Amino acid sequence: MAVLRLHLDGDASIRTLYQELRRGHDVSRTPNEWVGEDASDEEQLLRATAHGRAILSFNASDFVPLARSYLQHAGIVLGCQSKWSIGELVLSLDRLLLELEAQDLVGQVIRLKPVPR
Repeated sequence: MAVLRLHLDGDASIRTLYQELRRGHDVSRTPNEWVGEDASDEEQLLRATAHGRAILSFNASDFVPLARSYLQHAGIVLGCQSKWSIGELVLSLDRLLLELEAQDLVGQVIRLKPVPR
């Protein structure tokens, strides 16, 4: 039973989101010591996977094709920044990180769903 670990890509690397999620989860973000600020989406996906982390992005148009090219990625979670508040993103990601295990997302692309209130 492996804990789901998450990486916020350059588009989703919002400091407040990162800080809130770090309170109860193993979360990293771009940039850090293993992926630079100027890293491409492909590089971020590959490095997150190498570190056993699913990746969160708001950029479906780039990550869906990448998922087809790299079938054994650690998981891609697609969110929608423009329609959600930071609080809604935190609630939905918190739920996802608590309900799924790392192996549940290997090779999968999922769209983040809002938590019903």
